[in-house]
Amino acid sequence: MSDLREEALKSKAWPFEEARRIAKRYAKGAPEKGYVLFETGYGPSGLPHIGTFGEVARTTMVKRAFEEISDIPTKLICFSDDLDGLRKVPSNVPNPEALEEHLQRPLTSVPDPFGTHDSFGEHNNAMLRRFLDTFGFEYEFYSAKEFYKSGQFDAILKLAVDRYDEIMKIMLKSLREERAATYSIFLPIHPETGRVLYVPMKKVCAETYTVTFDDEDGNELTLPVTGGNVKLQWKPDFGARWAALGVDFEMYGKEHATNEKIYDAICRALGGRQPEHFSYELFLDENGQKISKSSGNGVSIDEWLTYASTESLSYFMYQKPKTAKRMHFDVIPKAVDEYHQQLRAYAGQDAKARLNNPVWHIHGGNVPASDMVVPFSMLLNLASASSAEDKATMWGFINKYAPDATAESHPGMDKAAGFAVAYFNDKVKPTKTFRAPSDQERAALADLADALRSPEAALAAIAKKNEIVGNEDPLPEADFASEEFLQSVVFAIGKIHGFEPLRAWFTAIYEVLLGASQGPRFGGFIALYGVDETINLIEKGLAGELG
Repeated sequence: MSDLREEALKSKAWPFEEARRIAKRYAKGAPEKGYVLFETGYGPSGLPHIGTFGEVARTTMVKRAFEEISDIPTKLICFSDDLDGLRKVPSNVPNPEALEEHLQRPLTSVPDPFGTHDSFGEHNNAMLRRFLDTFGFEYEFYSAKEFYKSGQFDAILKLAVDRYDEIMKIMLKSLREERAATYSIFLPIHPETGRVLYVPMKKVCAETYTVTFDDEDGNELTLPVTGGNVKLQWKPDFGARWAALGVDFEMYGKEHATNEKIYDAICRALGGRQPEHFSYELFLDENGQKISKSSGNGVSIDEWLTYASTESLSYFMYQKPKTAKRMHFDVIPKAVDEYHQQLRAYAGQDAKARLNNPVWHIHGGNVPASDMVVPFSMLLNLASASSAEDKATMWGFINKYAPDATAESHPGMDKAAGFAVAYFNDKVKPTKTFRAPSDQERAALADLADALRSPEAALAAIAKKNEIVGNEDPLPEADFASEEFLQSVVFAIGKIHGFEPLRAWFTAIYEVLLGASQGPRFGGFIALYGVDETINLIEKGLAGELG
C-alpha cells in the first residue's frame, strides 16, 4: 500500500470520510455492474445556479477521494428531471408571460423563452452542461425525458406497478389526510394537452401495466406506464432511479434530508440498495434568503466567473459543506486569496497535510503552483486608488513589486488583474464612499505624506514613536522598497498622533483614501502602488478630491 493511500484511509478531510463509507459497501469486491456510481440531480425549472455546480463539484471531490483509496472503477452521472412539469414561471427569463399557458407541461415541452433550443428544459440542460464542461468535470448526462421514453426505465416502472400497494403504503405515511386521499405515485402525461396530471388513479393494472384515471375534464383515460406516458412523483422517482441505476452515492440539500427514509424505502421496495447519502446546508444570498433558480437571487455561475477563476469557486464549495453559506459578491475576493494561500502552502506539506488541503480535492492531487505575486484583495485596492480601467494599468503596479513577472510567465496573475478591474468597476466603485478626515486624521495624514518624502523624515517618525513607547531598539535601515519599513512608518505616525486603538488610524486611512472601511496592509499597498503615488493620493484625500 502506498504511503499516500495509507494516509488517505485515515484522513479527516470530509471527502475521504465519505469515500470510506462508500468503500465499506464493497469491502468484498466490486459491484456486479463493475463500477461505483455517483449521481447528482438537476431540476431544470430555472437557469443553473451556483448551488447546482456545488453539488457536482462536491460529488466529484468525493469521487476523487474514493479513487485514491480504492481500485474499483467509478462513474459520475448528472440526471436532469426535465420531464417534470413547469410549476411556476421563473422571473429571470425573457417574456415570462409567454410561458403562462405552458404551466404543468414537462419542461422539455415548454418553448424556450431564449429562442436557442427546442424547449426550456433543453436550454437549461445545455446551460448546465456548458458550465460543467468549462470546469472539466468527467460525467455522463442523463435526461429524464430520454430515460423514460427510451424504455430504460420501463422495468422499474412495471415493478412499481407490481408493488404499487407497498410503495403507496410508504408514501401515505408521510402525507396529510387530504393529500393522501388523492395521491398516486404515478403522474400521467395527458396525451392531448401534454400536461403532467396530479390526479388519483382509478385503477393500476398489473396485467397490462396501465393506469386508469379521470383527466381534469372528467374524461376517463387509460395509459401504459411505460414509454414516457407516465412519470413518477418526485419522491418515488428518487428511490426508483437509485434502484434502476444502482446509485451508490448521492448528495443533496438539507431540504431533502427529511425524505431520506422515504427514498431509501422505495429503493428497497423496488429491489435496490439505497446509496450512501450526504446532506449539505443551503446556499443563501446576502440577505440570508435561500438561493433559488426561479428567482435568480445570489451569485450566478456566470457572474462568479466574470470576477474570479473557476478554482476559487471550487475552493468556496469545499469549505464546510455542512454549514450554510452566504453566496454574494463580497465572498469572491476572500475565496480567491485563500485558494492561493492554500496553493502556496501545499508545496511544503507532507502527505497527511496535503490530503487535508482543499487544493488536493479541487485538482485531484495534480496541484499547480500559484503565480499570484500580488493578493487579489490588494489588486482591488490598486484598482481603486489608480482608477484602473484595464489590465495594462494594473501590470504597471505589479511590475514595481515583481519586475520579472509578465502576463506570459504569470497567466493566473494576468487573469486576476483583469478580474480585479471588472470586479472593482462593477461591484466596488458604485459603493465606495469617501469621507473628509477629522482634524486629528488630517494632521496624521499630512505627517505621513511628509514622512514618505525622504528617508530622513521616515526615520525621524520612527524615532519619535520609539521615544513615546519607550523602545530603545536601534532604528531600522531606511528602505522605501520594503513593505516592513513602510508599515513601520505608517504605524509610527498613528502612535505619534495618539490613535487608540491604533486600528482607528488604519480605518481612517481606508475611509479617507480608499473609500472603504477595510483595506490592505498599508505598507504593502505603498510598496506596490508607489511612494510618490501614495503621497499624491494623500494630498488628494486632504483636498477632498477623491470623492
